Amino acid sequence: MGSGDWGPVLIALVLFVLLTPGLLCQIPGSNGRVAEFHSMRTSVASIFVHALLFFAFCAIFMVAVGLHLYAG
Repeated sequence: MGSGDWGPVLIALVLFVLLTPGLLCQIPGSNGRVAEFHSMRTSVASIFVHALLFFAFCAIFMVAVGLHLYAG
């Protein structure tokens, strides 16, 4: 049995945790603020922005950088 490429899985996992709206930052923030830090709140707009950031960072790390991690 060959070992698979764990790079995309680990990148997606780390980015998903770090880009959770409200955990480290919330973009856009509430009450007209551009960003809030460690608010532990979310909104539809911030979910959309963080989803776009997640996709962009995943594409950069998986396609452009070509990070690969093999176990075994």
